[in-house]
Amino acid sequence: QVQLVESGGGLVQAGGSLRLSCAASGRTFSRHVMGWFRQAPGKEREFVAKISWSGGSTDYADSVKGRFTISRDNAKNTVYLQMNSLKPEDTAIYYCAADVVAGRNGYAYWGQGTQVTVSS
Repeated sequence: QVQLVESGGGLVQAGGSLRLSCAASGRTFSRHVMGWFRQAPGKEREFVAKISWSGGSTDYADSVKGRFTISRDNAKNTVYLQMNSLKPEDTAIYYCAADVVAGRNGYAYWGQGTQVTVSS
């Protein structure tokens, strides 16, 4: 069982940056693939980024590639999403997710989400 709590969301102007954090409980965090997803109003939840258990492999949605960076600190049971050059279309609730094996979907554990709002 893994419990996830996101933080770091807020209001930022276009072009600005935010860093989201996701703190995980449980001793098996380092064995889990971690992902970030987002859901904008009126839209389906979409994949943003994922990172392997070791941190050696990452994957990004085309819409955020080159602007967002996912990383993890297994000693702190935390995964991060550094978001730079933010755009109004990045406005959404951002969720972190975890599973032992996962790609761009199929995650078993989810956080409650943190709101990110980008003003133009």
